[in-house]
Parts: sequence; C-alpha cells; structure tokens
Amino acid sequence: MVMAARGVGCPLLVAAESSNAVSDNKSNLMKQKALVLDTNPVKGTRDFYPEDMRLRTWLFNHWRNVGQLYGFSEYDSPVLESETLYTRKAGEEVTQQLYNFVDKGQRSVSLRPEMTPSLARMVMAKKGALALPLKWFSIPQCWRYERMTRGRRREHFQWNMDIWGVDGVEAEAELLSAMVKFFENVGLTSADVGIKINSRLVIAEVLTSLGVPEEKFAATCVLVDKLEKVALEDIQEDLEKLGLARDVVERLTFILANKSIEAMEAALSPTSEAISQLRKLWVLAEAYGISDWIFFDASVVRGLAYYTGIVYEAFDRKGELRAIAGGGRYDKLLETFGGEPTPAAGFGFGDAVIVELLKERNILPSFESSGIDTVIFAMSDSLYPQVIQVASILRKAGQSVDVILDSNKKAKWVFKYGDRIGAQNVVIVGPDEWAKGEVSIKRLSEGTQVSTKVSELEAWTVSLKAKRSD
Repeated sequence: MVMAARGVGCPLLVAAESSNAVSDNKSNLMKQKALVLDTNPVKGTRDFYPEDMRLRTWLFNHWRNVGQLYGFSEYDSPVLESETLYTRKAGEEVTQQLYNFVDKGQRSVSLRPEMTPSLARMVMAKKGALALPLKWFSIPQCWRYERMTRGRRREHFQWNMDIWGVDGVEAEAELLSAMVKFFENVGLTSADVGIKINSRLVIAEVLTSLGVPEEKFAATCVLVDKLEKVALEDIQEDLEKLGLARDVVERLTFILANKSIEAMEAALSPTSEAISQLRKLWVLAEAYGISDWIFFDASVVRGLAYYTGIVYEAFDRKGELRAIAGGGRYDKLLETFGGEPTPAAGFGFGDAVIVELLKERNILPSFESSGIDTVIFAMSDSLYPQVIQVASILRKAGQSVDVILDSNKKAKWVFKYGDRIGAQNVVIVGPDEWAKGEVSIKRLSEGTQVSTKVSELEAWTVSLKAKRSD
C-alpha cells in the first residue's frame, strides 16, 4: 500500500501534484501583480517635478525676502518630534490628525503638524541663553491626516514668523505688516485679501461675565472655533462635558457676531483690556499703512488652545478659498511645557491656498522655462573637449549652461530642445569656426545666428546681462 501510494502512476499523487502546480502558478501571478509599482504619491502628498520646484522656489524666495527685510533669522527643526509635544489635551483638532507611531526604540513620535511647539522646545533647550526679543522665521513641511479639500492636503509647507520677548501689540503689528508686504510683493491687493482680527481676551472677558471658570477658557475657544464648520447641536455633547449650558454658548456666539470694535466695546466693560489692545493695534496698523487690509471680527477664535491674546486670519475676499494664513499671541505656551512665561506671537502661512489664490487671480507667473541661459553642443565627437572649455568660460561668467552630453545629437534636435526648455541661446562648436578661434551662437528668441571669438565670450555674457537689466 505504501509503495503503491508512492508510485508514479498513482492517481492521488498526480492530482496532488497538479493542484500544487496550479497553486504555484497563482502564487507567482500574485507576486507579479504585487511587484507592479503604484506611481501615484501617497494620498494627500505631492511630487515636485522641476516646474513645480521652480514655483516652490519662487514662493519660498518671496517668503525669505520678507523675513530678511523685517530683520528675522531663519531656523529649522526635525520633521519628527516627540508625540507629547502636540498632545495638550484641550480638544484640539490637530491632536486627532497626527501622523504618529511608536518607533523601533519604543518612543511615541509624530511628524510635525505645526512648527510652533518645535520652536518652543528649541527656545527652552537654550535655557535663557537666547537674547530677546527673538525674531525667527522658518518654512517647514507639516503633516496632518485630515479631510482634503481645495487648498488643503495632508502635507504642506508653511511660512512661520514668530516674535518672542515682546508683550505689547507692537509684535502683532510688525507681523501683520510683514504678511501684507508679502501679499503686495506677489501682486495682491486689499481688494483680494482681508485680515480678520480678534482677541482671545475678548472671549475671556465674555466668558467671565457669563460665569465660565478660567480653566475652561481654552477648551471653550477650541469648541467655539468649530462652530464655523458645524452646527451648535453637533458639539452639544462636548459642551455638556465642559459643564457649559446651551444658553451660555448661545449668548457667547451672539456677542461674537459683532463686527466692530465699537459694538464689542458696548458689550464689554468700559475698562476692557481687550478693547484697549485692539485700539492700539489699529493705531499701529495705520502707521504701517495696512489699515485697509484689516478689520475686526469677533467670530475669529483660531482652533489652537495655546492662543492667549490677539488672533487673526487672512482670507480670500471672494470667499472661494479657506483661510490663507493665521496666527496670534501665545504667551503661555512655554508654561505648558514646564518653562518660564515668555511673551510670544506669530503666524503660519501655508503654500497651497496662496498658490490657488494666485492662479484664480491670474497673477501666478509661468514656470515652464527652465531658467537655463545657454545650450552648447559639439558638431563632432572630437570637439567635445572644446565644448567643455567653452561651457566653463560661460559658467565662470555667471551663465547657466546645459551641455549636450550626447555628441551624436543633430543640430535640429538641439535647437528644438533649447526651445522646449526655454533656453535663450544655443552655442555650436564646429570644426571650421573653432579653427578660427570662434563659436556660433544662435539667439533662439530672435532667430539670429552670429560667430563670436572664444576670447570674447565673457564680454558677450556681460552684454546679455546689461540688456536684461534694461
């Protein structure tokens, strides 16, 4: 029986082998399918092809130029931080949107969803060694697992400007002026963008008058901020957990519907600190020449619990896009991490919405051109060393030069290539011209072609720069 079972002609064994072969084939097919690469970036993220990078560089340069113009210094931090940096337990939406995980060292970490906590950590790490006031800016990449809409992704770059060590609204006025300066530099006006301003102190004074204890202010602000997106009924359970009666919240939202400082002043105490700060900010805005960009809106709360004073949001006046930028004062942030109280204010300005706005207004520049000045190629393989020599001369003179590395390419192909990448010139190194110490230069934009001495190429480059400046 045993021998028969092992025999070649055994029907059971043949069937088993056939079944195994089918199974192996299916497994191989599954492996082949599994090896097919999904070429899309992870949902909510982006690839940056050269044209996209030119746009990003243009935007970052504008941000950096404004930062430097206002005397700010650039800084950066790791994109990966301790998770506890962001879990402040105040009901903030951001704590539910973390890209967080436990690393191989069993540490709970997170990709940064915002930059301000990292800045606070860096300031604390110096233990008072930093000279105040501190004026820093950064352009970090931030990550939030949130619902995607127009101008909102799960990763974005964000221009952050912060001032530490100034407890007056002079800091907010400087920051708002810098924000407006950027808008003006990229071609936007106060007809395109407005900045809504309020103060958390307004909300604190209203809550105090309604009998809400101070320890519930931050959590209440976080909930009130959600009312712009959801109905009161949707957060009723959260309000009850805070011990807030519905009539208290209805009274609060009614007061926060005010759109003028005068109306708010009537609702608050005549000695209101919030109103005093707001009036001073308006005086400074007038001095900066930005008063036509700003207006009071008591409904602006901002969703982060650490804000303590002036808060603001820049928005599209047509109402087609979400908030462009936002920020405020956060004097007690260091205290939440066990540090000393330090006055601080700042804003965050994402890259996605502003690009959408510039496209919508049809004022975003084109980034199709590569920025390359000159393409250079050899008419024969033997002249390739001479091509390198000419390219070196042009590069030393400040030109961006693209050398055609394949010397088998024909002139017609090179000219088309130069047009496609937006190059200004094509330099041809041919045997007859080189024998006379010359090269041929075709100006693609003009359609002209001339011979130029190699010894005069530097002077030619200078003349091109002079024409551009004219």
